[in-house]
Order: sequence, then C-alpha cells, then structure tokens
Amino acid sequence: MIVNFDNAATTFPKPVMVKKAVVSAMEQLTSPGRGGHPLGMKTSEMVYSARETAADFFGSQPENVVFTLNCTHALNMAIQGIMKNGGHLIISGMEHNSAARPAAKLAKSSKIKLSIAEVYAEAEKTVESFRRLIRSDTKAIVCTMASNVTGQIMPVGEIGRLCQSRNIAFIVDAAQTSGIIDVNLSQGINIICTAGHKSLYGITGSGLLISDGKFPIEPIMQGGTGSGSRSLEQPTLLPEALESGTVGTVGIMSIKAGIEFVRKIGVNKIFAHEDKICRRFVSELKNNPKVTIYRSGFAEYVPIVSFNIEGIHSEKAASALAAEGFCLRAGYHCAALAHSSLGTENGTVRFSPSVFSREEDAVRLAHLITSVF
Repeated sequence: MIVNFDNAATTFPKPVMVKKAVVSAMEQLTSPGRGGHPLGMKTSEMVYSARETAADFFGSQPENVVFTLNCTHALNMAIQGIMKNGGHLIISGMEHNSAARPAAKLAKSSKIKLSIAEVYAEAEKTVESFRRLIRSDTKAIVCTMASNVTGQIMPVGEIGRLCQSRNIAFIVDAAQTSGIIDVNLSQGINIICTAGHKSLYGITGSGLLISDGKFPIEPIMQGGTGSGSRSLEQPTLLPEALESGTVGTVGIMSIKAGIEFVRKIGVNKIFAHEDKICRRFVSELKNNPKVTIYRSGFAEYVPIVSFNIEGIHSEKAASALAAEGFCLRAGYHCAALAHSSLGTENGTVRFSPSVFSREEDAVRLAHLITSVF
C-alpha cells in the first residue's frame, strides 16, 4: 500500500465530493461568458457561484476573485503587476521560487530594487527585519504565510499592519496555509495568492488570486475576456483584467467543492488532525541521534516536518522510503532562498500529511527510518 506524505505538493487522495464536482463539470459545463446559449449561461452561473464561495472563504468580494493556473501564476501576476512601473520590493528569505524568481528577474533587469528580509524563529525579530528594509520607494512586500520547507508560520498579521501604516501593498503566498489555518484579507493582506490543488483539495492546474482591490494590478497577459470584444484594450476591472482566455472551468468547480469540503470539516479540526500526526512523527524521531528535524521551539508550524538523516543525501533517503511505500518530497522544494537560510546544502526530506492521513502510518514511517538508517 502506498502512503502519501507529500501533501504539501498536492493533496492525495481527493475528497469524493471534489471528484463528483469534476465529473459533473466535464459532463455539463463549457466556457463561461462566451455565449448567451443555455450551456454558456449555466457555466457562467456556476463559475460565479465558485467566486462567491472563494470570496466568502477569504473575506473578499466575488469580483475580486481571480482564477489562475496555480499559485505560481497568481504570484507572478501580483508581483509583476504591482511592480510593473518600478519601485522597491521586499521579499522574505523563506520564499518559494514562485515569488523569488520573478522578483529576482525584475531586479536583474534593473526594473526594480529588491531586498530580502531575514527570517527568524522569533516573530518579533522577523517583523523588525522587514521594518528595517522599508524605504520611501518601497511599493510592495511579499511574504509566504508558512514556509513550504519547514512549515514555519510567518507573522503575517504584524507585517500586514506594518504595510498598512506605510501604504505598502502586502502580497501573501498562502499555498501552504489555505484550508489549514485561517487566511483572510482582514489580516492586513491586500493580495492572497494560493493553490487549489493543495489543502483546498482541488485538482492540479487550479489556483486563486484574491484581492481587496486597493492596489491596481497591471495585467501581464492580454487576450479574450468575453466582454468588450470590439476593443483592443484589455479590460481594467477585476476579474476580467487578469483572466485572459478561457478559464479552467473544471478546476474552478474542484476548488468550489474543495472549499466546501474544508468548511464541512472545519479548518481548526483539519489543522488539529494533521498537527497531531506531525507531533507524533517528531516524537518518534526526536531521540534518534542520526535525525535532524528543522523545527524550533520559538516558532509555530503548519503540519509540515523537514528532516535529514546523518550521512544520507535527502534524495537517497526519500528514494529508500518510497521503495517501502512511503511518498515524501526530497531535495530543495523549489525554494532556494529557504534552503540557503537553513544551510541545508543537500536539501531535506519533507513529511506532510493531509486530512486523510493516519497517525499509525506516521509511526510506521518513523520506525522504518530508525531501522533502515
């Protein structure tokens, strides 16, 4: 039996209600906003209903919900759209490449100035790290809500208040937190970027950009939007300004069903279940002198555990565990800055359960690590 402990990449398995929503969308829906016929009208109504569901979940308005291909797509639109005319950008030292690479590219081409804030286990030190880097021309701050490598939760609320006091756009990568802890624009966030296929339990190829509408986002793509078709100018109002081309109707329906699934169980209950599994996993390994676990007693974490085994490359370790039926992610997790901050030259092995994971499987995995290595 294969046990998936790589849910921080993509949750597997998916809820039954998500599977049903996907099949239903494939059987009944077409393209929204592309015709006044019954099929098109029904699809438009269903997509709008999904916008309402996402808006309610993240504390936004339906018109400010933009459907994307994934979190990377959302972050690129937000970062490049906000910084299109230059300025100073600050990102954290724990950012995923989906934020770090577009930021670095803009800086390398001299379109913006870029600063990287160091992250500490202590929240107040991290906030101060951001505060020290703010300049008169700082236009935006980008910060992951929780590291995809270690799971460390960032002090988003405090950074949000800092941004509000300086009129700085605050862009948050919520890929590892949506569906696990509360993510809401009321936390001082201007733009939430997130994935549909992780803890919102949607399918791959789905994501969201949620805005409060305060900071205009210049489109980085232009194309068909289903309205104003006689004009060669891209619409300026959300969501159409950022939704060029036919949206992924099937993925959108999977997000809607995934959010409904999360709400049915409850975010707090999901977190408690996954966190209990992580704590048990850590407890089973903490006395193993060969295992290094990348957690600090001064920080809080979402249900992710990164570890290394002495003398064993992370990819070799994960490969050996995969041979025994356990799926974990090894390597650098598309997060060069985070591993540079951690000093993990050979990456780490990442353990990440889901709502469907079982504590006994985590215990079996821990015992396997002890016996094999």
